[in-house]
Amino acid sequence: MSVAGAGAAALLMLAGWGVAAQEEAPLYRDASQPVEARVEDLLSRMTLEEKVAQMIGIWLSKGDIETPEGDFSPESASQNYPHGIGQISRPSDFRGADPENVAAGVSEGAVNRNERQTAQYINAAQRWAIEETRLGIPIMFHEEALHGYTARYATSFPQSIALASTWDRDLVERVFTVTSREVRARGARLVLAPVVDVARDPRWGRIEETYGEDPYLVGEMGLAAIRGFQGETLPLGPERVFVTLKHMTGHGEPESGINIGPANISERTLREVFFPAFERAITQLPVMSVMASYNEIDGLPSHANRWLLNDVLREEWGFDGVIVSDYFAIREMITRHQMLAEIDDAVVRAMDATVDIELPDPDGYPHLVRLVQEGRVSMEAIDAAVRRLLTMKFLAGLFDDPYVDEDAAEALTGTEEAIALAREAAQRAMVLLSNNGTLPLDPARTGTLAVLGTHAVDTPLGGYSDVPRHVVSVLEGFQNAAEEHGNFNVIYSEGVRLTESRDWAADEVDPVPAEVNERLIAEAVEAARGADVILMVLGENEQLSREAWAYDHLGDRPTLELFGQQMDLAREIFALGKPTVVLLLNGRPLAIQELLEEADAVIEGWYLGQETGNAVADVVFGAVNPGGRLPVTFARSAGHLPVFYNHKPTARRGYLLDDVSPLLPFGFGLSYTSFEMSTPRFQRSTIRVGETAIVEVDVRNTGQREGDEVVQLYVRDDVASITRPVLELKGFERVTLRPGERRTVRFELEPEALSLWNLQMERVVEPGTFTISVGPNSADLQSATLTVVE
Repeated sequence: MSVAGAGAAALLMLAGWGVAAQEEAPLYRDASQPVEARVEDLLSRMTLEEKVAQMIGIWLSKGDIETPEGDFSPESASQNYPHGIGQISRPSDFRGADPENVAAGVSEGAVNRNERQTAQYINAAQRWAIEETRLGIPIMFHEEALHGYTARYATSFPQSIALASTWDRDLVERVFTVTSREVRARGARLVLAPVVDVARDPRWGRIEETYGEDPYLVGEMGLAAIRGFQGETLPLGPERVFVTLKHMTGHGEPESGINIGPANISERTLREVFFPAFERAITQLPVMSVMASYNEIDGLPSHANRWLLNDVLREEWGFDGVIVSDYFAIREMITRHQMLAEIDDAVVRAMDATVDIELPDPDGYPHLVRLVQEGRVSMEAIDAAVRRLLTMKFLAGLFDDPYVDEDAAEALTGTEEAIALAREAAQRAMVLLSNNGTLPLDPARTGTLAVLGTHAVDTPLGGYSDVPRHVVSVLEGFQNAAEEHGNFNVIYSEGVRLTESRDWAADEVDPVPAEVNERLIAEAVEAARGADVILMVLGENEQLSREAWAYDHLGDRPTLELFGQQMDLAREIFALGKPTVVLLLNGRPLAIQELLEEADAVIEGWYLGQETGNAVADVVFGAVNPGGRLPVTFARSAGHLPVFYNHKPTARRGYLLDDVSPLLPFGFGLSYTSFEMSTPRFQRSTIRVGETAIVEVDVRNTGQREGDEVVQLYVRDDVASITRPVLELKGFERVTLRPGERRTVRFELEPEALSLWNLQMERVVEPGTFTISVGPNSADLQSATLTVVE
């Protein structure tokens, strides 16, 4: 029988909280009391063992609390975790269960739980924690939700890099509002998202998980995601979940582009580039959870970096929430960083850095009981960590409404509203990189359309994805369009296969043999000869650019070229001389100069989620005018890296016998219409230090179609006490304009937008002149001068 949230509190009162009801209504159970008072009351009643129990999580070791079938086992939990459990990772998966028993009870051979199974698991675990542990402290469950809830049948939205390409704050907030609803419906109240790392190396396999290379854009998208997940006030609302900001920090510019590599970054660059998104989130919204990063900075892994996590995050920014370890990162101070010899030492260092909870499994932190007894860790440090962990549980409503309605879980997952939003997000994410007038296609004049490429059928969704109820492939999307319009034909040929598997979690990556692709290319060319228009779907899949989490599970690559024999196919198709459109589905910016030169149009789709096919057809046939813009710079080759736009003046002098300019600039994107933009103008062209500058720019649709332009505002500090980037994005607005329509876009440049970190590492605004530029991307700009005086 399901336990509805509305009735849970009444049930708890009647039950007297089971084992916990050994006395007359302790204060911490009184929902009318302030959270701080409840936390202190509960903390005062806890033994050291119970406190340490709140500082550990369970994932791979879930077999210790489950039956072989994967059901939660109160008996096993009581035996192995008599003092309670702080967190359980990924209740939606079957970790710990006997695979043979699980397979028999799960439809379609899926390895993860469906909506009802997850809700039942969480309810059973909470019932044990509340009724069968001494104090009845509920469990915090966390899930992954990078671009939608990573769970069976949940809605899969475009990957993060694609959401960033929308430059649309409202859309991102709506996406994660739906995601939050789906997560909460099954019972979890914490997600390990969003990623607010700034990514400055496209060789890094995790770049797809980010919102791009610019601190301001990443910060804006991150704030929108947080508002979607948890809202702007606490306690959490009934359909909200807490976020976990990832990963604090420097993760996005690893040495050699290799995941977890040292981040050789100065404090100034940290403060200018990598800190801002975290700082803005912490200081503007009630964020309660931050994950430390795997990498080291200046010889210190982040999990041992007290300056980073305590001095900056907690003391400077005022963060009073929970710092969670990344998975296995505390032991990796020994195994990966080779800094320490014993797990006890790693635990002591992590505690000194104020890491509150060890995820995902009890490895080092169970030693805390002994380490306190030995005097190596203070009780004050334990109490501080547990105080923060309990506060989050109270604010999540776990003590007052711990259960979830099992009947509602399915009804709130993958709704028609969510599917429509997934399609809209995919439409708005696509970036038109080139077009000689071939697009949009006219269905009445298309004739026979040849769709080529393995991923036109086998749709990649990117990392941290599960299995939605239905994924619309590119082929299916065009078949749907043909059925709707009824006046063109669609044929398909695989063309090129990339890897034998698309399994993101598989360690081995096996390229498809060349002889197989030679046959497929020949078949595709022959099929395309009879077509009037060709759509080639090229790019990468989940194995070719991904999180490299182990030495035997790699995901970073030294090249930006298209993988395998895709260019062999492309060259033969181009040689046919037929109108050819290229759609890229991939997770990182690629070196695609030849495609831009030879194709009639190129669309960057990234990974577009479960509505990929319908959205692509909408754009190709002009039902939707593409308005996405690049959140990263495209390099000409890996040898041109780094290529991020906001570089210092001396960084791009030039290469001998080569071009140092980017292939495509940050912020770039085309449209089926045209726009013109005015020079920026100021309300006052001279302001005082500490004042806000008002900047206005007129934008007009000069074409024949309604379309979207992204007005981008950049700042350059002309003369300063330290070197400054040549450009810094400080404002943007995506606007929709009808043909001939003109609109004035207004920006407020607050003092922080004009500030720098001076020689004393203080954030100040220095008097002088600033070049303020506006345009459709970071290269095509019009400028005016703003003067700041004392």
